[in-house]
Amino acid sequence: MPAQPQSIASLETYDPQFISRYYRWRLPQVIRRFLAIFWPLFWFVLCLRWDQLWGHTDRNIGQRSVQLRKLLTQLGPTFIKVGQALSTRPDLVRKDFLEELTQLQDQLPGFPSSQAYARIESELGRPIAELYAQISPEPVAAASLGQVYKAQLHSGEWVAVKVQRPHLRECLSLDLYLIRWASTWLAPWLPLNLGNTLTAVVDEFGRKLYEEIDYLNEGRNCERFAAYFRGDPDVYVPRIFWAYSTRRVLTLEWIDGIKLTDVERIQAAGLEVKQLVRIGVVSALKQLLEYGFFHADPHPGNLFALVDGRMAYIDFGMMDQLTQEMKEYLVDALVHLVDRDYNALIDDFIHLDFLQPNVNRQELIPALETVLADVLTQEVGNFNFKTATDQFSDLMYRYPFQVPPHFALVIRSLVTQEGVALSLYPQFRIVGVAYPYVAKRLLTDESPRIRERLLQVLIKDGKFRWNRLENLIQIARSDGQLDLVPTAQMGLRYLMSEEARNLRRQLVLSLTEDDRIHVEELQRLWHLLSSDISPTRLWQATMASLPNPFATDLQDTFAELGEQVQAHLEQLSRWRPLQPWPDLLAGMGQQR
Repeated sequence: MPAQPQSIASLETYDPQFISRYYRWRLPQVIRRFLAIFWPLFWFVLCLRWDQLWGHTDRNIGQRSVQLRKLLTQLGPTFIKVGQALSTRPDLVRKDFLEELTQLQDQLPGFPSSQAYARIESELGRPIAELYAQISPEPVAAASLGQVYKAQLHSGEWVAVKVQRPHLRECLSLDLYLIRWASTWLAPWLPLNLGNTLTAVVDEFGRKLYEEIDYLNEGRNCERFAAYFRGDPDVYVPRIFWAYSTRRVLTLEWIDGIKLTDVERIQAAGLEVKQLVRIGVVSALKQLLEYGFFHADPHPGNLFALVDGRMAYIDFGMMDQLTQEMKEYLVDALVHLVDRDYNALIDDFIHLDFLQPNVNRQELIPALETVLADVLTQEVGNFNFKTATDQFSDLMYRYPFQVPPHFALVIRSLVTQEGVALSLYPQFRIVGVAYPYVAKRLLTDESPRIRERLLQVLIKDGKFRWNRLENLIQIARSDGQLDLVPTAQMGLRYLMSEEARNLRRQLVLSLTEDDRIHVEELQRLWHLLSSDISPTRLWQATMASLPNPFATDLQDTFAELGEQVQAHLEQLSRWRPLQPWPDLLAGMGQQR
């Protein structure tokens, strides 16, 4: 059983009961902070009411949203994080404020280096001179939770030393205590659709915040992230120096790269901006749909372009995990969205906790059709994730949607990622990269659940839809990253398995529908594949897909036949030089 903390400063994980007991008897400190928070917020609410009374709400909404962003920044680290969390909640915040909150940065003035050095020495137990051969006199970056110094170890490695702000736990815990206390009596008066009590939402926020300020947890996140991308030629993750790290000081490999906001330096280094954008989006999709462990704060300060063309991630304090079930329901939702099966899409939203089971489907389905029809009819090149999110946010605000905590971070991650991409490459559209990736997953993933989703796309009302298969292949190969031979091999292996008995029957029926042989479908498919798959490679893939005994016998038979053919060809070559096939056919044409 872990030891009971003696003070807020020694509190390692979020414990609302301990925090409540601690501040219950420290009323002067609580009252001072309450007034510092209450008066600015009260004035902001008065301004909103004044606009409503005089009918100036629409005219002043831009001014008020900027006012709110500045107010949250002035109130300090906790409220900056509150604003960032609200920026991912279109079900709670109207679009006008949402757009301003997405610009909320956690930049605050740095604290004195003398305090930072004292923290490093107390945490690591040695003087600065013994720890580092040299260290920057001023921080190279400062944020709401800490600041970073560049240093060189005595062993020669250059490192980034991340130091937590003084009294950070005391500051965060007092604010969380006040927010939690306010939530108990504010919740009944607020028109919120949380799917949970407001106090539970505050506790979830506090838990994530305490995880973010635990630098040992961040180091473990970094190593786990690196393990997922080990061997990836496009993504780099810095190394953690555990001997120089504690809960309040983190030392990691220095990344000598270019911030993604510095487009001029990126171009001067000869790097291809479009390729960097593709790397960022594909790596984000891998995190969400393959690994389930994703970087929830990929803003420009946390992403660097390396001179060799790779992208480096830093700052792993804000990470989250999706379960296998969540990943599968995400794919379900995508399939049902493409099929315009809105009733099934509502089921997916219920499984993902976006909707309650008792939702009024008759009312919601027409609303989904209206909003999502615009999204689905757009050209892929014109699709913009943030625009779609804005359209959907209106729907979420008007209907009984709620955003589960995990998916609030997913939305934050995707919108932030697209914002970075658009700043680099204004013509970028996230779906132009995401579509090929998702199509490729459907075609190449061998997991039974993904295969089931693929069959949902390809078969409808008992009929095999050849045009869907053609579209999937065209989309999947559009980025030049798909090798169709392993895909064909996997498909053939599945098609010859016992599991695919019904699929084989449906294929035969589709090819013999209306009492005729439908060869045009096969011709179109072969025309699509023929440029990438030679008959020889297709034959090898077919042999590799057959059950072993059958394939071995067939290969032996054709090997023997090949030897006989080769012997005859050698005999012919002694009588007349064998012409290459193209020349031979050309000669036959001339004779005609």
